[in-house]
Amino acid sequence: MPTQSTVESSRQPVRHLIVILGDQLDRHSPAFHGFDSERDIVWMAEVIEESTKVPVSLPRIAIFLACMRHFRDALRSEQIHVDYRELALGEPALADALAGALQRHRPAKVVMVEPGEWSVRESLRAVVARHSVLLDERADDHFLCSHREFADHARGRKQLRMEFFYREMRRKHQILLDRDGKPEGGDWNYDAENRGSFGKAGPSDIPSPARFAPNPLTAQVIAEVQRRFPQHVGKLDRFDWPVTRDQALIALQDFIDHRLSHFGEYQDAMWTREPWLYHSRISAALNLKLLNPLEVIRAAELAYRSGRAPLAATEGFIRQILGWREYVRGVYWHLMPGYLDRNAMRASEPLPGLFWTAETDMQCLADSIGQTLELGYAHHIQRLMVTGLFCLLLGVDPKEVHAWYLSVYVDAVEWVELPNTLGMSQYADGGVMASKPYIASGRYIDKMSNYCCQCRYKPAEATGKAACPFTTLYWDFLIRHELELSSNPRMVMQVRNLARLTEARRAEIISAARELRQSLRVQVNGSNLST
Repeated sequence: MPTQSTVESSRQPVRHLIVILGDQLDRHSPAFHGFDSERDIVWMAEVIEESTKVPVSLPRIAIFLACMRHFRDALRSEQIHVDYRELALGEPALADALAGALQRHRPAKVVMVEPGEWSVRESLRAVVARHSVLLDERADDHFLCSHREFADHARGRKQLRMEFFYREMRRKHQILLDRDGKPEGGDWNYDAENRGSFGKAGPSDIPSPARFAPNPLTAQVIAEVQRRFPQHVGKLDRFDWPVTRDQALIALQDFIDHRLSHFGEYQDAMWTREPWLYHSRISAALNLKLLNPLEVIRAAELAYRSGRAPLAATEGFIRQILGWREYVRGVYWHLMPGYLDRNAMRASEPLPGLFWTAETDMQCLADSIGQTLELGYAHHIQRLMVTGLFCLLLGVDPKEVHAWYLSVYVDAVEWVELPNTLGMSQYADGGVMASKPYIASGRYIDKMSNYCCQCRYKPAEATGKAACPFTTLYWDFLIRHELELSSNPRMVMQVRNLARLTEARRAEIISAARELRQSLRVQVNGSNLST
């Protein structure tokens, strides 16, 4: 059998070098339009930079490499020539790796789908230009709203709001509409029906999600990641994510068949040591493009129309994909690169060291962060109203929060992670993503989970030995930002509650918050966290 180098030497000059990035694992990608296996080469690379520019967790590294290598092998099974650089052979940076490929193959043209990260797009454009090679950069048709469509939507609006965008997308793609073109059931949004908690009894009879035991290739990746990145956080002994398109389709159908019907009601609920609940576990497969968003949406809609899932659950799930997922991508590309530097709340605290260890007596943080470090996963309310809320109330530098989220979650790609973290979670964009800061005291967490039942802190108390840090910081946040929040119509009631506090009580809360911040700074300064 001829070796790879023999095949390369016998090939005619390379027409197109097809660049496939780690989050572009779609065989029907525009990058393959017009592909000629006799004259074109697919190029893929694993690079150290992608795992070390932020201290990426082991589950996130492993899922990217496992998915990439399975995709490579699937292409090679079609007799497609893939120039694939594994970590052991690859250059430290993606741009350097591409420069090496251009020198090896000297293609007439580079073909790539627009990357999902602004800095990656700019660096790859620059290296292709330096080598005087033509670049054919193609729009990513994985998404259901183009950059131009989003710009048209945003033009002339004083404020961007996902709800109006979502309705446009429903109409455009004819999703959950009745025969008259009106929203199914009469309403566009059933969010009010999707805020249930489990109560004191807790969840019961939740079907376990489909799991995928590592095959030999995935096991090889796991062993290599553990050997190569021994100082990185995370565990891989429970790694069971879908890493191929076939597995991703199984995971999707498993969710539709067994958990979608209860997803809506309990999508905001939390419970100790229950990471999955009724959630889908397909966000990573979607973001690496093993699944197409429209096929996911259609599968959910079919479940509703065939009587297998209620409307509120189906609409709530579809809104996350057709609404939020498309919307955050639109915001990202509409406002980058300056979006990354926004810091409307003037937050400057360092990220507490407990975010890398989960060592804290705050049970909600211990469970949510511990689960995140072990599995590379937490659902959206754990991210928004536990870890994200704590950072917002504490006043953590939003860039540090962004770096942590990007490093630890298996589904984190910058176009989706940055607006959700910096905008929705930290309100650092001043209201582009959200109409108000999503702030709450410990009582919200108590309502939506059982965390407080096992915690030494009392969610109703803001000062004293049993004071919940969330509640202390909640009132301190309102005090610190009272003037600017008072002009926000959606914050009127929360700001108005400050009037009930005497000056002495305010001073007591400010002092307690100051002591808390100082104790967390000591943890950061005294830690030996590896990057």
